[in-house]
Amino acid sequence: MTTPLTALQPSLVEGFARPLLESLRPLALAGRRPLLALNGPVGAGKSSLVRGLRDLAATAGLRLAVASIDDAYLPWRERCQAMAGNPFGVNRVPPGSHDPALLVERLQHWKRGGALVLPRFDKSLRGGEGDRCGEETLQADGVVLEGWLLGCRSLGTALPERLQALQPAAGPGPLSAEELAWLPRWDQALRAYAPLGDPALGLVDGLWLLHPCRWSLPLRWRLQAEARQRRHGGGALSGRAVAAMVRATLASLPPPLYQDPLLATASAAAVIDGRRRCLRSRLAPADSAGSDVIQPSDQPSSSSAASAMG
Repeated sequence: MTTPLTALQPSLVEGFARPLLESLRPLALAGRRPLLALNGPVGAGKSSLVRGLRDLAATAGLRLAVASIDDAYLPWRERCQAMAGNPFGVNRVPPGSHDPALLVERLQHWKRGGALVLPRFDKSLRGGEGDRCGEETLQADGVVLEGWLLGCRSLGTALPERLQALQPAAGPGPLSAEELAWLPRWDQALRAYAPLGDPALGLVDGLWLLHPCRWSLPLRWRLQAEARQRRHGGGALSGRAVAAMVRATLASLPPPLYQDPLLATASAAAVIDGRRRCLRSRLAPADSAGSDVIQPSDQPSSSSAASAMG
C-alpha cells in the first residue's frame, strides 16, 4: 500500500523530511506553535513532502497542518485583473497573483493562540485554471507553509545593477523585452511575501529549501503532474499552458537572482535530482559552525536556467 511517506524517495525522507520534523517537534512540545516555510520549484514534490511530514508527525503524536501559498491565490476575477497583460499569458503563479496579507493575518492569529482558519484553492476548477473553494479550520500543533517563492527577497533599486551584472555570464536566460520590462513589477510585488519566508521578521521559525540540480526540471515535473491529473479525470492544463506557467516562475523571479542565493541563506537546504532524490543537504544555517555551505556554483544554475527558458 502506497502512503504519502512511502511515495517519497528514501534519501529525501532521511536527509530532509525527518530532520525538518525534528526541528519542529521541540517547539511544538513547548507549545510555541512553530511555523516553517518550505520553498521549492513547481513540481518538486512539496505537496507530497508535506503530506509525508504530516503522517510522520502523527506517529509522534503531533498535529501538523499544511498551508500553501497557492491557497492564497486571489479570487478569480481579482486574479485575472491583477495578472492582465502579463508577458506569460497566465492568471496565476507570479508575485501579485496571491493575497499574502491574508495568509500573514491568519497565521499570526494562530501563532497568538487563535484558531487556524486557512483559505483553500482547487486547481481543478475553471478547466485547470483554479479558483478559491472556501476555507478550512484546522487543529494544529505546528504548521508547514509551502510555496515556490517563499524566502525570495525583493532586490528593489538594486535590480537593474544585479540584472546587468548577471547577463554577460549567461544570466537569467533570453528574456524578451516585455519580460524584462515586467521584472520591476514582480520584484515590487514580492515585498508583500517577505513575512511568509523570512525568519528575521518573526512569523516563520525557519525557511527550508528544496533546490533542483537543474532548472530544466520544473517543466518536466509539471508536465508529469498534469498528465497524472488528467488520467484521474481532473481538470488539467494543456502542454502549452504548463510551459507558460513554468516560464512564469523562471522569468518573473530568475533563479540566479532570487532562488540560488537561498542555498546560502535558508535555515536548511537540499538539492534534488529529476527523481526527487536528495543529492546533498545542509541541515543548519550556513553560518553555523560545521555546517556545509551549498553554493549555486555546485549546480549549473545560471546556464540551466538559460536553457530552461530559451
